[in-house]
Amino acid sequence: MTKRKFPDAITIIMVIMVVFIILTWLIPAGEYEYGSYEGRKIVIPESYHKVESDPQGLFALLTAPIKGFISAAQIIGFCFLVGGAFGILNRTGAIDAGLNSVINYSKNHQRSKHWILVLLMIAFSVCGATFGMSESVLVFIMITVPLAIALGYDSIVGISISFLAAGVGFAGALTNPFTVGIAQGIAEVPLFSGWEYRLIIWIILTLIAIVYVLVYAKRIEKDPTKSPVYSIDKSRITSENQTNNQLDLTFTFKRKLILILLLVSLLVIVIGSNKWSWYINEISALFISLGIISAVIFRLSTNETVKAFISGAKDMIMAGIVIGLAKGLLIIATDGKIIGTMLNSLISVTEGLPKIVSVQFMFLFQGILNFFVPSGSGQAALTMPIMAPLSDLMGITRQTAVLCFQMGDGIFNMIIPTSGVTMGVLSIAKIPYNKWVKWLYPLIIIFVIFVLLLLIPPVIMFNYN
Repeated sequence: MTKRKFPDAITIIMVIMVVFIILTWLIPAGEYEYGSYEGRKIVIPESYHKVESDPQGLFALLTAPIKGFISAAQIIGFCFLVGGAFGILNRTGAIDAGLNSVINYSKNHQRSKHWILVLLMIAFSVCGATFGMSESVLVFIMITVPLAIALGYDSIVGISISFLAAGVGFAGALTNPFTVGIAQGIAEVPLFSGWEYRLIIWIILTLIAIVYVLVYAKRIEKDPTKSPVYSIDKSRITSENQTNNQLDLTFTFKRKLILILLLVSLLVIVIGSNKWSWYINEISALFISLGIISAVIFRLSTNETVKAFISGAKDMIMAGIVIGLAKGLLIIATDGKIIGTMLNSLISVTEGLPKIVSVQFMFLFQGILNFFVPSGSGQAALTMPIMAPLSDLMGITRQTAVLCFQMGDGIFNMIIPTSGVTMGVLSIAKIPYNKWVKWLYPLIIIFVIFVLLLLIPPVIMFNYN
């Protein structure tokens, strides 16, 4: 009996493109007028109006990929450059030698393995909650996946350490400038106010994620074949072992120095993103510098350095393609003018509903809308000008409306196929989308249940301002 084959990420995205095309024929076209807030386009409340329908067709389907690549050019270039820099690091053997040391250490300290997972997940969750780590998590996937495998886990644990934890922090969002900062500014509430209750939410969501990952990690620790990516990781390990057998993995001074520079670079990313508003350009420059310095320290020839860079960039081709195609999805929805109609439908649905139900529906709607607008800042600019006055009419605080937005955006972003970051992370980790969804959806359901409960106190127990 042959195993059932599931579609890959590109096939899934192309199918969703076709679905979006069909939706532009079924959903009436409508738009909001836009104003300006601190240089950003924001929706003007009560400005929704129907417009001439612009259903998308075969030509839109064929041009969406190239438009997506143009729209995502910066992040795709980021993937190639950082991938190339890691290619140089891998050529020095510093990362493999460091992981080999971790393996030897963990054999004698089994309990420390679990604490490594816990502490790293807390660290990444803090990054997501404070300065909104998102695209930069792509860098860390190339470290946390090999680390998890070296500890005896799998690549799903690897992306959970960084991507899942950062996503949970993004949902808790204590001082995330890209979600809470923009949303509160538009809603006209004090910047980063209400952090006390958000801190409680962040702790609960982070704790749930850690427990979920630990339970899974212990299960596959006992029986690795229970991992949904067992065969994929087995092939990865075999390939890496063949490479490592050709290398001397002695943890020399040069390799230790290169690894220290890598760790310093990661720390600089956190500080730079938080204090100096670093983004893709600055982080790319940092890793290019790291690659060059590593080549000099390890005394690689120019030819060896270039070959290693090309090899590393080549590994990111699939991630780049997937990110570009995911952006193409959103272009179809935008050109088809269906997003405004979906947003306007929220207002009519919430009329007459009890306050608690209305708030919970706002959260669920934000999650659904996230499928079409996965950008946190973009969704804030689109929905908060409407959600803020809507919350006034519903008799709830604007702070509660911000909560609905930030959690709807953060939680669902970890699973939707229209998110370039999500699909890029899975491509880098070589995890099929269907396996990720199957593993993650129970956790998403748990998150949704807890969020629906956590939205009740701001409505009935105290005036959340």
